[in-house]
Amino acid sequence: MGGAHFPGEGEVVAGEGDAVVPLRDVGKMEHGCEHYRRRCKIVAPCCGEVFACRHCHNDATASGDRHTICRQDVEKVVCLLCDTEQPVSQVCINCGVNMGEYFCDVCKFYDDDTDKGQFHCYDCGICRVGGKENYFHCAKCGSCYAVALRDNHQCVENSMRQNCPICYEYLFDSLKGTRVLDCGHTMHMECFSEMVEHNKYTCPICSKTALDMTHHWALLDQEIEATIMPPVYRYKVWVLCNDCNKVSEVDFHVIGHKCSHCNSYNTRSTSRPADLSGSSSPSTSDSSENNL
Repeated sequence: MGGAHFPGEGEVVAGEGDAVVPLRDVGKMEHGCEHYRRRCKIVAPCCGEVFACRHCHNDATASGDRHTICRQDVEKVVCLLCDTEQPVSQVCINCGVNMGEYFCDVCKFYDDDTDKGQFHCYDCGICRVGGKENYFHCAKCGSCYAVALRDNHQCVENSMRQNCPICYEYLFDSLKGTRVLDCGHTMHMECFSEMVEHNKYTCPICSKTALDMTHHWALLDQEIEATIMPPVYRYKVWVLCNDCNKVSEVDFHVIGHKCSHCNSYNTRSTSRPADLSGSSSPSTSDSSENNL
């Protein structure tokens, strides 16, 4: 750093307007990249190159020799204030500043923006944001969920250790917000919003309804009641409900077929069940219709 002097341990330095700044806070929130505020760069263990963070490395290699960094494999960092390369630690061994106000020695992770509420989940094996008190780890789903979902969601084994069904980005360590659908499957929040904007209201994986459609079902009831089918089309059909997985024999209608068990219109035509109970899965299924 061109012979710059750094105070000793416990000393303070003068900031703008002669404000006193503790040594370890020098440069806080002034350095970093689009992903994180931090006062160091990492040395990529795979290629030896220096990057602001692992995401910057992964983005830079995406179009060429594509490879990614395992966060736990990072062994060296470079302080941005004194340019000293050193083993991973929170405090620079040369100038004494905190290279990250938040530091995790498991993930080798630094971040000055502690308003994110970072915490390390030992079950996930990585750091999360949002405040530890606001999340719990669901062992079956394999990830941290908001406490509002404790005992209030459908568990799907390793549901977060999958790709988003819309954009196909891996969900588990994605920087984007995630939505847990009523069926238990997961996807990016922004992907879900875009899906709804395109009038798609069912899970892309299992076809169960993803929103409260009570009002929409009521509108369909009114429209069907007002639309009389010609005599030639007045016959019965069998349908399989995507929401309750039961079969029903209902009147054919060009607008839609309502499940007689749960009143959902999220149904598809199917074959006549062998036992006629309406509760077993049909032996065969025709092409989907009336999917939302």
